[in-house]
Formats: sequence, C-alpha cells, structure tokens
Amino acid sequence: MKVLNNATITDVPGFLAAGIHCGIKKSGKKDLCIIYSEYPSVAAATFTTNKVKAAPILVNMEHIKSEYIRAVVVNSGVANACTGEKGIDDAYEMAQITSKEFNVKKNEVIVASTGVIGTYLPMDIIKSGIKKASACISKNGGLDAAEAIMTTDTFIKKCTVEIEIDNKKVLISGIAKGSGMIHPNMATMLSFVVTNANISKSMLTKALKESVNDSYNMISVDGDTSTNDMVLVLANGQAGNEIIDSQDKNYIEFKKALHYVNCELAKQIAKDGEGATKLIEVCVNNAKTIEDAKVLAKSVIKSSLVKAAFFGSDANWGRIICSLGYSGADFKPENVSISFKGQKDEICIVENGMGTVFDEGEAKKILDENYIKVIINLKDGEYNAKAWGCDLSYDYVKINGSYRS
Repeated sequence: MKVLNNATITDVPGFLAAGIHCGIKKSGKKDLCIIYSEYPSVAAATFTTNKVKAAPILVNMEHIKSEYIRAVVVNSGVANACTGEKGIDDAYEMAQITSKEFNVKKNEVIVASTGVIGTYLPMDIIKSGIKKASACISKNGGLDAAEAIMTTDTFIKKCTVEIEIDNKKVLISGIAKGSGMIHPNMATMLSFVVTNANISKSMLTKALKESVNDSYNMISVDGDTSTNDMVLVLANGQAGNEIIDSQDKNYIEFKKALHYVNCELAKQIAKDGEGATKLIEVCVNNAKTIEDAKVLAKSVIKSSLVKAAFFGSDANWGRIICSLGYSGADFKPENVSISFKGQKDEICIVENGMGTVFDEGEAKKILDENYIKVIINLKDGEYNAKAWGCDLSYDYVKINGSYRS
C-alpha cells in the first residue's frame, strides 16, 4: 500500500468535485461542496446514533438504499437540524436541484449539512450555489471540496492510498470535517470516501461498518454526539478488477486499505479538536475482551479531567486510572501499568496499580509534545484497542461560548 500525500478525492478516476462560497458563511469562506461520480457508484454509509437526526440524515437513510449514488451535495454553516418538515423538504430540494444539474435520479444524490442547529437553510442562496458549483466541477476541485465542508476546522482533512488488486491500480481517497461535538459512536463529523474499486454494495457495506467501529467510533473531542454525522463510501468500479463479492483475499486487502484511510481521517479529526494543542492516542493492551478494551480506551480519552491534565502537561496518572475504574469494563486494578510515550522516549508512571517513582521533568518533556501515546497494560488477556482524542484547552470554551456568533 502506498500513501499518496499530495492526492485527494479527484485523483481517483471517475470522480469530480467543486467547493465554492455561495453566501451561507458571513466570513466569505467556502460553504458548498459537490462530489460527482461520472459512473454509477455503489455506496455504503453509516449515520449518527443520536435519536435527534438532522433532516439530511433522514433523507439519506432512504437514498442510500438506491442501487447507485451519483452525487453528494454538502453545505456548511447551517446544520438543517431540528427544522421540522420544512427542513426535510429543503434537504429533498437540495437533492432535486443537484440531480437536475447532472441528469441523475433524485434518490441518487446524498445530502449533508453541518453548522448551527435549529436554523433554516437559506435556500435561495443554496439553489444558486448548487448551480454555480455544478458549473465549475472538475478534476481539480478536490481540495476546494475539502475546504468547503469545514466549520470550526483549522485544516483540511484528507487521505489517499493506492493498492493493487488483480494487477489493477486501486485508489481509495477520503476527505472529512470535524472539530467539535465529537464523541464515539459517530459525531459532528462528515467523511466522504471514494474509490475506483470494483466491489459489490453488500461487501462495501460490510467493510465500512467493520472499519467505522475501530476508527471514527474510537475518537472523542468533547463527549457530544451530533445530529448530523455520517460516513459515506462510493465505489465506481473503474479499476477493472474482478468484482469483490466475497470475503476473499482481495476483500481483505481492500478493507485493510479502507481502514487505513478511515483511521487517518479519524486521527486528523481528533487532532483538530476545537482549541486542541495535542493529539492523544490511548492504547489499551491485554484486556479480557475486545469490548472491555474499547470501553476502557474511550473512557480515558473522553475524560475532561484527563484531557485538561494533558493540556497542562501534568503527569496526573490518578485521573487516568480513575477513568478506567468508572468505565464499567472488567479489569483488575492491581494489574494495571501505565506509560507515556512520545516521539522518542517512553516513561512508566504506574506499575501494578500503583504510582512509580519517575522523573517529572522527563514526563513533562513527553507531555509537551503534540502527539502523545498513553499505553495501558491490563495484563489480563489478549485483546487490544486504540482511541484518539485531544487535550482540553481554554480556547475550547471560547470557541463554543460564541459558536452561533
């Protein structure tokens, strides 16, 4: 597998995109994105687990059942959530307008919105924006599309890999957005992944759902699960490989590459948590069950006290072991060891459930880095899990204290 650092979704054969400013955001930043597949694409998606689902999610839960998906239209700045029947009508209208621009069926269009909850979409602006974006869609629009889906994000999130299946070049590329209202089991995050692999809808769905459980569902910024989150994968089959319709070696190779893309996008979202200064990776090793390992990793990464300690570079291991204890998972506290690992150095701070004598200066040196691993050894089984998050800074409150303005 090759990682193509300079590539984006429009480097995948058969996909075009555009990202423009249509007028939703007062800042003048890009706020409308279209992704278009020149060929019929099978699709798979996962949606928010929040009982309160935004209008686009309700529309997409029907449209994803279509045999093929041809286009995705996304606006940022307004979430179109908690907007009643009008919000649903507006989401359908976005799909309808886009379908006419590309001469495809309305149910072959996926719609996404992100931004402030409880506000109606400015449909006059969006209607003209969809037409404008459709007119400038191209092979050069990948980065513009990635920028147009951002809200409080501070950088574009993208990942592209290349693999070979049946001696054919297969690309998998994704863009994502997410910074706040991020919590395991999907969050205010949108992720759009495209590939030229030839794969059946059922196997694409299986690969995505299995991957999501160990990628996007293992990140947390602030513990809030959003109304709008979704992950979508489109596969147009243009690579020319034999169709992947069973769990054979080609499926395993494809799923491995898809999972890499999803994990990288998930980590970028965690790194860009609102006000964040550090990416934190929690590795729980040697648990009794995979479920216990995941629950424990997520419990640590979502603890506000743990996150605040990382912001201050404070080796307060008591907060970590406390968050393990209230997780509800089964483990033996007296077996637990905890280490901090930086780019080069690693330091053990807990051994057999008790604090060790360690150099506070060395610990702080590691905690001052911008990518820190917390390694937790339970010594109780053979199952491992990873979760990703960020520190909790003063700026998180500043950003969310005035989010609507």
